[in-house]
Amino acid sequence: MRRLLQHIILVVLCVLPFAAHAQMDIQLSQYWAAPSYYNAGAVGQGDKLNILAGTRQQWIGIEGAPSAFWGRVDMPFKILSSHHGVGITFSSGTEGLFSNMVFGAQYAYKYKIKKSYLCIGVQAGIVNQKFDGTKVEIPSSDHHTPAGEDEDIPTTEVEGLSFDMGLGIYYVHPYFNVGISVTHLTEPTIRYDDSSGSGQNENGFEVFVPRQFYFIAGGNIPLKNPLYEIQPSVMVSTDLNVFTAEATVRLRYNKFFWGGVGYRWNDAVSIMAGAEYKGFILGYSYDLPVTAVLKASSGSHEVFVGYSMKLDLSDKNKTKHKSIRIL
Repeated sequence: MRRLLQHIILVVLCVLPFAAHAQMDIQLSQYWAAPSYYNAGAVGQGDKLNILAGTRQQWIGIEGAPSAFWGRVDMPFKILSSHHGVGITFSSGTEGLFSNMVFGAQYAYKYKIKKSYLCIGVQAGIVNQKFDGTKVEIPSSDHHTPAGEDEDIPTTEVEGLSFDMGLGIYYVHPYFNVGISVTHLTEPTIRYDDSSGSGQNENGFEVFVPRQFYFIAGGNIPLKNPLYEIQPSVMVSTDLNVFTAEATVRLRYNKFFWGGVGYRWNDAVSIMAGAEYKGFILGYSYDLPVTAVLKASSGSHEVFVGYSMKLDLSDKNKTKHKSIRIL
């Protein structure tokens, strides 16, 4: 039964996008650590250069299950009295016989309101998808057409590339943050070409990437003991066909170590932990499925690591040297 369930999931991962659409965004359990991945308005927060990268291995034990790597670099800057943020984001992953890549350059204008910022961001980049049709195996039956006879499924290695955009609004307060955004605003259409170099697309294989809408919010609640803070967060997303909602609560100690739990509606329960020290940050989460997937998988693992360094582009703190000729 476990092996049968694995095969069913693999077939769905292999061929479902041709019947519907391409899913590009990674489903991160530690979404609160990388809000700019989902919302361009969150780029360049704080006063540091931030480098963050991570990986997610989903549904361990199921052949062809989603596996992804992502990374981002961002920083704030000022022009006269105006505040801005810039960054780049990258993600690459596999799902069944699909390989996806997303790259984007991000910019945000940050309008200061007392101690808060209202940030408006834009992302522009590309999406790329590959499909290995040589590995499609669909057994012949009354309900399935063999891959070689189904004109809607490629039988060679094909890939396509398309322009992509995103928009986001992000409000940052000393005690909370909240944002709304849309990724894949242009709904890119990826038209597959034969990777053999022929450039042919005889059967018109193509998929489109739907707009994905996000709502993200998080807070920082200090307790009576100043060493402890409670950090709740939520994320809701939809492409107007599929709806996902998740909530997380973390307890942070002395701005150094944290631990917490999360729940993704009708999907999984997450346990997470991490630490920060002298600019370095490390986080880990484990997802335990609460659906029938648990019969075929031991769960999902997610890790991220990062480093932040203080930025000081002013002239005030630059060291001045006197010429030895006048000493």
